[in-house]
Amino acid sequence: MTEKTKASPAPSTTTRAKAETAPAFGPGRIAAAALIVIAIVGVAWLAIELTRFFMLVFAAIVLGAVFDAIASWLCRRTGMKRGFALALSVAGIIAIFAGAFMLFGSQLAREIDTIQRQIPQALAGVEAFLDRYGLGARVREIAAVGSDDISRLVSQAGGYALAAGSGIADFVLVLVAAIFLASDPATYRRGLLLLMPAKAEETASLALEDAGRGLKGWMVGQAVSSLVVAALTWAGLAALGVPAAGGLGLIAGLLDVIPMIGPIIAGVPAVLLAFTVSPATALWTLILFLAIQQLQGNFLQPMIQKQAVDVPPAVLLFAVVAAGILFGFLGVLLAAPLTVVVYVLVQRVYVKTLLGKPIKVAGKD
Repeated sequence: MTEKTKASPAPSTTTRAKAETAPAFGPGRIAAAALIVIAIVGVAWLAIELTRFFMLVFAAIVLGAVFDAIASWLCRRTGMKRGFALALSVAGIIAIFAGAFMLFGSQLAREIDTIQRQIPQALAGVEAFLDRYGLGARVREIAAVGSDDISRLVSQAGGYALAAGSGIADFVLVLVAAIFLASDPATYRRGLLLLMPAKAEETASLALEDAGRGLKGWMVGQAVSSLVVAALTWAGLAALGVPAAGGLGLIAGLLDVIPMIGPIIAGVPAVLLAFTVSPATALWTLILFLAIQQLQGNFLQPMIQKQAVDVPPAVLLFAVVAAGILFGFLGVLLAAPLTVVVYVLVQRVYVKTLLGKPIKVAGKD
């Protein structure tokens, strides 16, 4: 008699699929996850360490855009070759700065020396003025709080000298890199676009065009604004009889590059030196800087924004503060062009492409 054996039921297809696809949380997966975390932390650390390098690269891009704009203008006007036009633009800018230094360097050096020598006298005048109205003791208490910090800063003068030497080396590096970038910008543009996915290449190309147009427009408007601010400050302080009017005008023009904060910094030494003449002169100097600031904010700044992009003033102010915290003085100096570039990139990539909303293209009505 043959015994019939009962076969066990075969496992279902769903059960087999679950058994095959169940992840094995073994040493391999743990090691892979650890490597990913280490890679992310390493990239973040490297980005933080290279912040100064990135700012130098951006400075080279800004200066290269200046050279490119001048060279392109020369090519359109005269029909000369690109290389010769670029050489003329670089030599022209260097000659302008060298000529200004040779013509006005000794005069400006004397005026800056005057500023240094008369600041103590100006502070004494301010103190006497405040004592007259019973505010001197309160101000002296506030000043005493920061005396230790000032002494510490003075004791670090050697470090500042080393930083100045490093700044000269950085300037030479930025100048050479800017010349290379301006010599053939299309090559670097193509190289950057090759790194983009095929679907994003068109948007990236338009974003780069917007950024370049906005950056060049900002440079033209800012150059005009700085010259006007320097000339008005120089003429106004000279009319008021404030010492070292030329040096103070130059400082005001250079600091005009820093939005919002630059004019305030430029006005402090001018008002202090005006106290060496009289309190009334200091008051008129303060009024002069306020008037120039109003002109800059209501006329010159809108002109810059029309040429570049309409960045809200509050955004510029917070951008300067954030750039100073993240990148130091170099970040403050480059805060305005960096904000313009980031602003137009956000408009093109996020607002226009991702959200599908209309935008105002930089440099176009």
